[in-house]
Amino acid sequence: MLAYTLTRLVYLALVLAVMSVLVFLVTQAMPGDVASMIAGQFASKEVVDAIAVKLGLDQPLIVQYGHWAAGILRGDLGRSLVLEQPIAPILLEALGRSLVLAVVALAVVAVVGIGLGVLAAVRRGKLTDQLVSGVSYLGIAVPDFFWAIVLVLVFGSYLKLLPTGGYAPITDGFLPWASHLVLPVVTLVLMLLARIARLTRSSMIDVLQTNYVKFARAKGMPESVVILRHALKNALLPTITVLAIDFGLILGGVVVIETIFSYPGMGRLLLFAIQRHDLPLIQATILIVSAAYCLANLTADLLYAFVNPKIRHGMRAS
Repeated sequence: MLAYTLTRLVYLALVLAVMSVLVFLVTQAMPGDVASMIAGQFASKEVVDAIAVKLGLDQPLIVQYGHWAAGILRGDLGRSLVLEQPIAPILLEALGRSLVLAVVALAVVAVVGIGLGVLAAVRRGKLTDQLVSGVSYLGIAVPDFFWAIVLVLVFGSYLKLLPTGGYAPITDGFLPWASHLVLPVVTLVLMLLARIARLTRSSMIDVLQTNYVKFARAKGMPESVVILRHALKNALLPTITVLAIDFGLILGGVVVIETIFSYPGMGRLLLFAIQRHDLPLIQATILIVSAAYCLANLTADLLYAFVNPKIRHGMRAS
């Protein structure tokens, strides 16, 4: 398992190196001149050129990338051109908030979604299966922003039970902190739950038809042991991958949800940086989100190898 983990870490480092080059090149190709935006609309050419020299924008791209990559390796993500602050503390604060959303939402999705999927598979063709399948189709068909708007109108505007947006640090108390998380978390759960439930149901149905499950039943094992110990362990393999991808999605890809609820996470920070053409902040945010995706997939690979030893044995053989 250690050799497999080290191999995956090497692949992760290579992917991140390639991603850093792509992020740098794509952001450099964005329209607009950073020096002109900083100097202002009525600044003279001399002022714009002086700012460009100060920021190193007059140097070749390969030199600019070298300075940027070297700073990242030292833990220096640069300074925000708009906020005029170091980027690292800004990113850490936004990342921490997005992590809270991701962990809480995925914990609920994993427990409820896998439970519903297993229940539907075990009771295939019956009323329970039809209800779970019907709700899943509805969840997949309805866009995520629709759930957000409905929750805001019902629980925020009409019932006035929960805040409709913003964020309260936990230092303000557990209840204010939790109350600001409820609506975004429920929206994410509704957005992701249907896919996890249907995927688990499909995988579980396939596994329940395998010979080793039939053999376990023929030996007279209790149905709960057959389901939980023999079938579920193998049926969870594709679900683990999707949950890992969803984790990376929540960290940086739910701009609409964070905007509707005015939640100051990574998605909203990236939108802020793009709207103001804050190049260093855009680069750092995209790179951190990309790293989160890679780490989530690495975690999925390791869980795969832990659940299914054939994977790491195959890796060792190759």
